[in-house]
Amino acid sequence: MTTSTAEITSFVYEMIFLAASSGFFICLKLLASPKSARLGNTIGAVAMGIATLATFCVVKPQGILPILVAILLGSIVGVISAQKVQMTAMPQMVALFNGFGGLASVLVAIAEILHLVHDAGQSGSAVLSFTSWFSVAVGAITFTGSLVAFLKLQELMPTRPILVSGQRLLTVLFVVVTLVALYLLLLDPKDMTTFLWLSLAAGILGVLLVIPIGGADMPVVISLLNSYSGLAALAVGFVVKSNILIISGALVGASGVILTRIMCHAMNRSLFNVVFGAFGGVEVALASGDEKPMKEFSFMDAAMTLNNASRVIIVPGYGLAVSQAQRSLRELSDELKARGVTVSYAIHPVAGRMPGHMNVLLAEADIPYNELFDLDEINAEFETADAAVIIGANDVVNPAARHDKSSPLYGMPILNADKAKTVIVLKRGRGRGFAGVENPLFTMDNSYVVFGDAKQSLVKVAAALKDL
Repeated sequence: MTTSTAEITSFVYEMIFLAASSGFFICLKLLASPKSARLGNTIGAVAMGIATLATFCVVKPQGILPILVAILLGSIVGVISAQKVQMTAMPQMVALFNGFGGLASVLVAIAEILHLVHDAGQSGSAVLSFTSWFSVAVGAITFTGSLVAFLKLQELMPTRPILVSGQRLLTVLFVVVTLVALYLLLLDPKDMTTFLWLSLAAGILGVLLVIPIGGADMPVVISLLNSYSGLAALAVGFVVKSNILIISGALVGASGVILTRIMCHAMNRSLFNVVFGAFGGVEVALASGDEKPMKEFSFMDAAMTLNNASRVIIVPGYGLAVSQAQRSLRELSDELKARGVTVSYAIHPVAGRMPGHMNVLLAEADIPYNELFDLDEINAEFETADAAVIIGANDVVNPAARHDKSSPLYGMPILNADKAKTVIVLKRGRGRGFAGVENPLFTMDNSYVVFGDAKQSLVKVAAALKDL
């Protein structure tokens, strides 16, 4: 029995796709550690390039030009984004990429559906029908939900939870409409009227799922939407019969769910509440009684306190990212270590506006990874620290999360920075955190505030320390 050239070619392509898929698994493993994340990212990019090139080689000649145009446009957007988007805007860009990933799945599925509709001799299998319409539904939810997340992160719409009368009932209604439309399309895949209802219901559902979620919970939303985009890609893989798309979609979907679970645990939220937008809508209690003033520290005061310390724990937050102060922080840390001070970094799982935000920032400044500790590892150490330095963090160090049941942060595990002997807070102003609630830590007896841009404050404190 002889093997045809077509069979050999098909086998070679499948081996190439298998190698690319292996690259994705290696990439995901290496991304689990900041030490190997850069190498993992490179391997993932190379694997995706190999898969794209292999796919390009099997395309019919008439499809080459549109693919080249798409690759060119996508490359231009990618290069500009990588060069122009600031680190502080990375969460917004991730939200947009999630949304466009969902939209891409929708468009591919629609193309296959239209091909089915216009082919009178083809009825389509049950698997094709289900995966096509499923990818449209999940992709539409991902697209509109990601747009809302982007608008909230960019502060183009209120970051607070947006709640309207009967919103939960309305959300349930659109869930039902989406499911009914999916069922009807399984019975008649060529019904374009039902398709319009499905697209509309899923798009509105994406908005309804995200608008009730407050800004402090955005890291959970981003990881969840990332999982949705993976599920949509997985379904499209079945539609176009692409094994590598199925594998990559499954990896994205599974890793997104795992990350969401980790984020939920870090914020003491349930996954059910995240999916149905049931949290973030707690009314914020107004402060009662006379509010204590914040005590200000000069740069020299802060330098003297740090100079006399034997152990300092640094808590980085979103303010560090805003001012791009990670390298200035590294210089201050080196100066402290040169004086025999033990320096550690306390990383809350949801510090910043996306998972791993602070880890990436500190890695940019080549801060040793063994000095970074997560919440469970470092929390008991604050009581033995001479000073805790909070740089632009707010909600993740808010003691109200322990006892104030009226706070939207209630029950969320926080870093116990308030238990250090002295707390030095670097803040731009007297504003609240992303959750929109007051932080009593800033007015405690052992807490002192250095107002100003984090980068400039760190530079001046380091200079004062050298003068000592």
